[in-house]
Amino acid sequence: MEKQFKYKRDSEIVISQLMLPSHSNFSGKIHGGFILSLMDQVAFACASKHSGNYCVTASVNTVDFLNPIEIGELVTLKAEINYVGTSSMVVGIHVESENIRTGVSKHCNSSYFTMVAKDESGKTTKIPGLILETDDDIRRFVKSIKRQELKSEKTNALSEIDFHTPEYLDQLKDYNVIVE
Repeated sequence: MEKQFKYKRDSEIVISQLMLPSHSNFSGKIHGGFILSLMDQVAFACASKHSGNYCVTASVNTVDFLNPIEIGELVTLKAEINYVGTSSMVVGIHVESENIRTGVSKHCNSSYFTMVAKDESGKTTKIPGLILETDDDIRRFVKSIKRQELKSEKTNALSEIDFHTPEYLDQLKDYNVIVE
């Protein structure tokens, strides 16, 4: 069987939603959990469209809320495949909000969701490769590789640390904790 490849534009997803009072937290801003839920939905749609299969969220890279989102703003989420492996994909998500009255837009969040394709029996399944067309496509793909390498290095470094040694307990005196 010949390996299949797809253009990233063929699986890009853009959704917009008006932010309602029911989406807000106690301080009157849109709840971060609601935005995360929308991000997960758009990541699922993008990954499923690329793979042609049901996909599950394996991990979410750092989520930094850069700007608050107000009630009445239009939120737009843009998702695209940045990286593909054998059965996994990294979906890049860009979140913007727009004040409909003024037309002013602000970048609220960017994140990377790793999604895994599953077959009908729930087992991981192979996905099409990705056709990179632009320098941005190449940059995003390589950055995804670098993020994976850094995550692996961080995991390895943390697993090698003995957190019970007096050296680390001594460092805790500089933090807002009490060790009993």
